[in-house]
Amino acid sequence: MPETSRRGLLFGTAAVSAGAFLTACTSNEPKEKAVAQSNQPAADDKPGTPVTIGFAGPQADHGWLNAINVQAKSRAEKYSEVTLEITEGSNDTAAQIGQVKTLINKKVDVLVILPADGKALTQVGLEAMKAGIPVVNLDRIFASPQAYRCWVGGDNYGMGLNAGHYIGEQLKDKANAKVVELAGIDNLELTKQRSQGFADALKNYSNIKLVARQAADFTVESGQAKMAQLLQAQKQFDALWNHDDDQGVGALRAIQQAGRDEFIMVGGAGAKSAMDAIKADDSVLKATVLYPPTMAASAIDLARALGQSKGIAGLSEMEIPTSLTLYSAVVTKENIDQYLPTGFS
Repeated sequence: MPETSRRGLLFGTAAVSAGAFLTACTSNEPKEKAVAQSNQPAADDKPGTPVTIGFAGPQADHGWLNAINVQAKSRAEKYSEVTLEITEGSNDTAAQIGQVKTLINKKVDVLVILPADGKALTQVGLEAMKAGIPVVNLDRIFASPQAYRCWVGGDNYGMGLNAGHYIGEQLKDKANAKVVELAGIDNLELTKQRSQGFADALKNYSNIKLVARQAADFTVESGQAKMAQLLQAQKQFDALWNHDDDQGVGALRAIQQAGRDEFIMVGGAGAKSAMDAIKADDSVLKATVLYPPTMAASAIDLARALGQSKGIAGLSEMEIPTSLTLYSAVVTKENIDQYLPTGFS
């Protein structure tokens, strides 16, 4: 892509929040209507200008992070004109910075970066943008909006909010209902946001009280240990919200070992193991709140549109948005078949 064209892509003004927004940046609107709205071409499934996308993410040491990589690769393979340069994932910020610098030096057309640490990777994001390479910042946000052209990610506050409302509706007619929370890593901002959303939702139900909270660390082992502590301390409660389905595997083990089933459990993220349990309906786990790894596929769609100087069909603006927040849907037995294909291992 010519350098002047690249630089023209770097700055936009539109922002949008959506749930199921991008699949392949296509639209069902009649072609005539789209042309009438804007002369800017919109991305679609048809092969276009060749685009090389550089992808840098952290080490896939968690089911959700592995699903991010799978989603990015599978989406790129859908487009014959897209070449994906993917780095070996690293949780070491210095190593990831070096990997991004390598992609910059290769002069890829667009970068998609899920930083191990958003603040630490901000400078290299700025470097890419200054070099005329638009950056799609995936989920963990950079410290400066100048370090990316577009951000796409999940809604941690909304995740907690929707979990709280689901539990609230299940218990709204029960007097003096008790709820416990199995959180993620407490020093992470995402954990704080999820807990805040959960607490804010429960404020709408005067009959419900959060009686206990433990923080695990997104692993099976920590989930089992911390859940065992909650069960020991709380002899009876009505609902549990677990922030993460991976640690939820351990939590379910602890629950089964204790022989407890007087409460409902709501998970988080959308792991296949959780969805299978919800579909089977043979445990306390009745729902999970999504933090969809499909955001990586959407990031590839956005990067492709940027690389081809196209907008998004269905929107009137000539440029892609600067921000895309995904919706945290609640998956239950009633809608499990719709979401089961998105479950990750």
